[in-house]
Amino acid sequence: MEPIGDVSASSELDPAALGFMCGLEIHQQLATGKLHSRMPSELYEFGIDDVPSDWGVSERKLRASRGEGGVVDVAARFEQRRNRSFVYIQSPNSGLIEMDEAPPMRHDIDAVEVALTISAMMGAKPVPAMQAMRKTVVDGSNTSGFQRTTLVSTNGVITTPSGDVGIAVICLEEDSARKLDATTTPRGEVVTYTLDRLGVPLVEIATDPDVISPDHAKETALALGTLLRDTRRVRRGLGSIRQDLNVSIACGDRVEIKGCQDLDWIPRIIRLEMARQLHMYRLANQLRNEAGLPPLPPDRRKTEGPVESRVALSAQSKIPLEIHDVSDSLSGCDSKRVTESIQNGDSALCISLPGFSGKLGSKEEDSEGSQLPRLGRELASAAKLAGVAGIFHSDELPAYGIGQAEVEDIRESLALSDSDAFAICVAPQWQAELALESVVNRARMAYHRIPQEVRNVVIRKGQPEDGTTTALRPLPGGARMYPETDVPVLSLSVDRWGEICGDLPLTSSERAERIGSYDISENQAESILNNELDDLLVEGIEGALKIPAKAWASALLEFGTSKLRALEVAIHLREEGVMTRDGVSPLVAEAQSEDTDYLLEWMASEASSRGFTPAGDSEVEIAVVEVLKEREEFIMERGQGAIGPLMGVVMGKLGGSADGKVVSKILREKISEMLD
Repeated sequence: MEPIGDVSASSELDPAALGFMCGLEIHQQLATGKLHSRMPSELYEFGIDDVPSDWGVSERKLRASRGEGGVVDVAARFEQRRNRSFVYIQSPNSGLIEMDEAPPMRHDIDAVEVALTISAMMGAKPVPAMQAMRKTVVDGSNTSGFQRTTLVSTNGVITTPSGDVGIAVICLEEDSARKLDATTTPRGEVVTYTLDRLGVPLVEIATDPDVISPDHAKETALALGTLLRDTRRVRRGLGSIRQDLNVSIACGDRVEIKGCQDLDWIPRIIRLEMARQLHMYRLANQLRNEAGLPPLPPDRRKTEGPVESRVALSAQSKIPLEIHDVSDSLSGCDSKRVTESIQNGDSALCISLPGFSGKLGSKEEDSEGSQLPRLGRELASAAKLAGVAGIFHSDELPAYGIGQAEVEDIRESLALSDSDAFAICVAPQWQAELALESVVNRARMAYHRIPQEVRNVVIRKGQPEDGTTTALRPLPGGARMYPETDVPVLSLSVDRWGEICGDLPLTSSERAERIGSYDISENQAESILNNELDDLLVEGIEGALKIPAKAWASALLEFGTSKLRALEVAIHLREEGVMTRDGVSPLVAEAQSEDTDYLLEWMASEASSRGFTPAGDSEVEIAVVEVLKEREEFIMERGQGAIGPLMGVVMGKLGGSADGKVVSKILREKISEMLD
C-alpha cells in the first residue's frame, strides 16, 4: 500500500500509517575529571580571536585506518577524501594525552561510578569487564583519529507518559575537541579546534526504537535528561547534553540527526524528516516510472537486491560523470562572486543531469514556514561536504547574476534537451571536481530509497533555522570499531555492583516530596530543585545550626554556594538577631575559614565592630515616628497601603541595621493609630 500524506503539511503526517520508527542517543557530559587523563574538565569560553597567545598550537592531517576486520569504514574513507587539515590549540587542561603524544591512562573511577549509577537507575545489566574500544573518527575532532568508548551496560528501561522505552546500551566515552573556526584555502579547508573539551567524560545512552511518535521523542529526551540530572553528578549548561535522533519511515531508511539541543524542536525536526523521506520515495518512483524501471516497494523490508542492482546500473548509465568547464560561458555574467572567482583562478565546472529538469525544485515553504524537501538541496548538501560554498542548478536559474543567455549557452554546449538539468560548481578545480562527483553520486541515489546517513540540523544564530537538516556524512558501520590496547580492562565485581544499586540518588519526585514539608514557597521550591540545591537546603535546615527553611532557601538562591559554610553561619547569625542583612554579603565575601565555630565568633565580632548589628525596638520606633510625620499626607491617602513604600524609607534612615519584621510591625501599629 502506497504511503499517504502531504509533505507540505508535515504536522499532519500519521506516524503509525507511515511505519514510523525512532530511537534516541543522548550524550551527557559528566562532572568529573577527564576520562583517560587526569586533567580537569574545565571549559574555556574563548572564541578564535580571544585565545591567549601563549597557548600551544599544532597542525595535522588525519587518515583513515582499517578497523578490526581489516576494512576502512565508509564514513572515515569519505572524511579522508575531503582533503582537510586541522589546527589544534592546546588549552591549559590538555597535555600529551590530549595531543596523542602519550598513552592514555586508566578510566577515571568517578566517571565509571556515575555511568554505573545511571545504569542502575535504568535497571540496566552491567558488563562484567569493561573494554575500551577505539571508534574511528577522522573529521578532525580527535587528534588521534579515533574516539575511545567503553560499553558499560545493556538492556535498561526508561518510563515516559506514553510508555516505556528500552535502553539498548549505556557507554562511557570521551567528548570531542571543540571547533573554533574553519577557513577555505586553495589547498583545502583548514579547521581549528581547541582541546579543552577533548576527553571530558560522556555517558552515551542509546534507546531501542520504541519511540512511537515525534512528541514521544520529546518526552523520552526529557525523561532521560531528568534522570541524568537526578544523579547530581552531570554537567549543566549549554552544550553539556546533546540529543541525536534515529528516524525512519517504512518507505525511507534510517537517518541519524545530530544537533537537536532544544527539546521543543524535536517533534518538528522529526516530522520534517518524515516529510523528506516521503518526498524522496515518491521522486524515486517518478524517476523509475519515466525510465521504465520497477517501482520501489513502499516497505524497505521488501527491497530486492537484484532489482536495485539493475536500477543502479541504469542510473549510472543515464547520469555519467562527465565534467565540463563552463568558465568561458560565465566569465561575463552579472554575478560578481562568480566572475571574481574565475579571475582568481577558480574553475566553473558543470555536469549534466539527464531527465532531472523540474525535479530539483526551487525554494518553497510548507504550511509552517519550513523549507519543503527538494532534490536540489540534497545535491547542494552533497557538494558542500567537499568544502565548497554550494552549487547552482538549472531549476533555480536564471538567478544569482547568472542570466538566461548564460543558461542557454551552457545548455547548448552540453547538448541538453528540455528534460535535462545541469549543476555548476565554482571553486578550485580539484575541489569543484570532488563536489560534482558527489552531486552525480547523490543524483544516482535519487533512483533508490534515501541513503542511510548522518544529518545535521541547520542552525542559524544558535537556533534551528526552520527544523530542516543537511547531510553531514555517511552513516558509519561496524568497521570503525577496534579494541584499545593501551587501556587495561576494568572488571566489575558483584559486591561493587550491589553497593551501587543500594545507594541510588533520589528521583525528582522524591526530592520534591522531601522539601515539600518545609516552610518555603512554591516558587522557592521550584527554583531550589531546578538549581539542584535541595541537598544543601536539607543540610542547612537539619544541620547543627538549624537555619529556618525560608531564610536558608532565600540565601541559597541569592548568594549561591561558593562559600557555603560562611553563608550558613551568616544567615544563622542574622536570624538570631546578631547581625543585620547588610552584613551578610561583605562578611561572607571576606570569610577565609570553613570552621563553623571560628566563623561564629569572627562574624559576631566583625558585625559588632563594623555596625552590622540590628537596631533596638526603641530606635526603630523613633525612626518610624519621624518618617510618619514627614509622610502624613501620603499615609492619609494610601492608608495601610503605605506600609510597603515606607518600609524602605525607614530601613534607609536606620542604615539597614533594623530587622524588617520589627519595622513592619511598628509601622503597622503606628499607621493604625494615625488612621483611628
